Amino acid sequence: MADLIAGIDSSTQSTKVELRRLDDGAVVAAARAGHPPTTPPISEQDPRSWWSALVECFAELAEHGPSVRALSVGGQQHGLVVLDADGAPVRPAKLWNDTTSAPQAERLVAELGADAWAAACGSVPVAAFTITKLAWLLDNEPPAADRVATVMLPHDYLTWRLTGAHTTDRGDASGTGWFDPSTDTYREDLLGLVADPAAWIERLPTVVDHRAAVGPVSPMAATELGLGDEVVVAAGSGDNMAAALGLGLRPGDVVVSLGTSGTVYAVAERPTTDTTGSVAGFADAAGRFLPLVCTLNATKVTDTMARWLGTDPAGLAAMAVDHPLAADGPLLVPYFDGERTPNLPEAGGTVLGLRTDTTREQLAAAAHDGVLCGLLAGLDALDGAGVSTAGTLRLTGGGARSNAYRQRLAWLSGRPVVVPDSDETVATGAAVQAAAVVRNVDVDDIVADWPVGTGEVIEPTGDPEQAHQLRRRFTLAAAAVGPLDPTFGTESVTEEEPS
Repeated sequence: MADLIAGIDSSTQSTKVELRRLDDGAVVAAARAGHPPTTPPISEQDPRSWWSALVECFAELAEHGPSVRALSVGGQQHGLVVLDADGAPVRPAKLWNDTTSAPQAERLVAELGADAWAAACGSVPVAAFTITKLAWLLDNEPPAADRVATVMLPHDYLTWRLTGAHTTDRGDASGTGWFDPSTDTYREDLLGLVADPAAWIERLPTVVDHRAAVGPVSPMAATELGLGDEVVVAAGSGDNMAAALGLGLRPGDVVVSLGTSGTVYAVAERPTTDTTGSVAGFADAAGRFLPLVCTLNATKVTDTMARWLGTDPAGLAAMAVDHPLAADGPLLVPYFDGERTPNLPEAGGTVLGLRTDTTREQLAAAAHDGVLCGLLAGLDALDGAGVSTAGTLRLTGGGARSNAYRQRLAWLSGRPVVVPDSDETVATGAAVQAAAVVRNVDVDDIVADWPVGTGEVIEPTGDPEQAHQLRRRFTLAAAAVGPLDPTFGTESVTEEEPS
């Protein structure tokens, strides 16, 4: 049997494993297992559930286990995993979309200043960033913090369970708030803003080069997963960094990804320092950089609108797919669970322009357009930060399966949109990294040999002027959105005696 590579995607919702042939990258088999659901603003999971899901996936792939030569993990970014001296979780992991650390983020930015943060680590921290979650832990659960022996990101936890090695990579580390992607080093001064750096720097994982193996799968892990004794584990990375590998991105190429959250990012040769905080100046998993804009609300917006309209996401897409762009129709600002970009953790969604003759089709279109306009504003922010985005525009994530999202992104952007053939770009990228380690070559060599990044091309056919007007109207409406006032309408009313 041919040698196989396992690419692992551990996301917010599930773990997915994709097995590919080492020689040509052809997919042999795949499996998926769900994670416990979360509902922001509190979004937490027991990290052991991720391992259980991984074991479940490999049980489904048991016949292929002995042929696996190497594997790598792409995991959800930013989450805070804290273990005690025995390797047990001190508390559930706080995930990227947990916004309870918004006060800590605000305090950190005020203390150092947005300009200084951007210069130090390429990003201005928001509630998603790991450093704000550690600050929350120290502020709110001191006894738990006292028990912490090691600090990890979600992908680091799975790599540790696989090998026993406490490691990370530059891509995922660049989303913590205590790592400088321009020098690939931890910043003790930034860590020192929330904790004693002398005590906590030793609890952070070692940063491993993306071309190096972390180690072999441990005998215990090999037994649980049904793998052989000499399976190599690569460094892994964050999910967006892995996806960039899985798409074979070159500098200038740009990706819009539609999952639970939405992201727009590009590969760049130079680091970015956006002092507005819109663009996170991440590193990628292959020695370059990955400037990225993230929104909290993407496909869950259309899922919610579908439920409100008594249909499912496919039904909502069918209502929206051929509905023309209309600058004067209903407009949705989709900040349902707060928002990360712009940084409005307490905001809510807003629908403007409702009339008695508003149709279900108009609402369906508005839901899709609101999500996409928010991400295209992120594309504008990348351009404003000096990032080249003139290359190929790709649409990925679960939302890429929707004809409505495909068509309307091409209309609103005015650009051809490539929808990759592979649905599992994170798992594919993890497999690309693992294959490069096994073959001792650069990831670009694997991309050249494997069929990654190709797909269907959707041409823009909508009215460019309507697209321009709709995006402009969205920008003005979004700028007017602020935090929800929980006391609005709750004041006591005192009836007065008639005069």
